[in-house]
Amino acid sequence: MKYFVMVNGRPHEVDVVERLGELRVRVDGAEIELDYEEVDNLGQVALRAGGASFGMSIEGDEHAVSATIAGHLYAVEIEDERERAAHAAERGSERRGGVVKGVMPGIVVKVLVAEGQRVEAGEALLILEAMKMQNEIAAPVAGVVRAVHVRERETVAGGARLVTIAGEGEG
Repeated sequence: MKYFVMVNGRPHEVDVVERLGELRVRVDGAEIELDYEEVDNLGQVALRAGGASFGMSIEGDEHAVSATIAGHLYAVEIEDERERAAHAAERGSERRGGVVKGVMPGIVVKVLVAEGQRVEAGEALLILEAMKMQNEIAAPVAGVVRAVHVRERETVAGGARLVTIAGEGEG
């Protein structure tokens, strides 16, 4: 099955095929050796990739998760091919803006943008600290910052509104 995955704002295509109990995984066209085993029912996983072993902790649901691997926190959004097609009409064009939400609870360390400021896709909007790791929250589209919904040192919940961006071509 093909998945479209955003990891910390960066897109990847992931193909997963299970044959005779063996997992075959391709990320952006490159095959990777990957094996995993659930350690408990709380999201703890033993991950083996490319001959190395890692402990991984996963929180969230099948569409948006935060994963911690070897002390690094990753925000992950997942769509399969059917979901991607169904959401395409909702998304409109890549130029459409909207509300940027936090994918995990944390503390706003630094706000890097202000209302009225023009931003490029991928540009850092703010720094959010979660699980003792600092994460840049990036603009998903180029546009103009219409609202900043948080302040520095503010604690935010997962899913909290952080910044609203009007995409190119929007008023």
